[in-house]
Amino acid sequence: MNKSELIDAMAADAGVSKGQAKAALESFLNNVSGTLKKGGRVSLVGFGSWSVSSRAARDGRNPQTGKAIKIAAKKVVKFKGGAELDAAVNKK
Repeated sequence: MNKSELIDAMAADAGVSKGQAKAALESFLNNVSGTLKKGGRVSLVGFGSWSVSSRAARDGRNPQTGKAIKIAAKKVVKFKGGAELDAAVNKK
């Protein structure tokens, strides 16, 4: 499912226009991104939680040449699915 398909599904489920669904989705994404950018955590009980962690600088190898390279430190976003999401995905 891509973004426009998600907007269509949200509009149909909620009985709102596609424009309203798009605005709601954009607001959700902006708020999650903003919270993570500040180093916060976003938790939706049953669905899952997003958090930010730091990845240390490390040495790596260029797969084409085998030459050693330095990989810079950076922050990465992590998502951990909640129990209800896990149950829904694994339901037979």
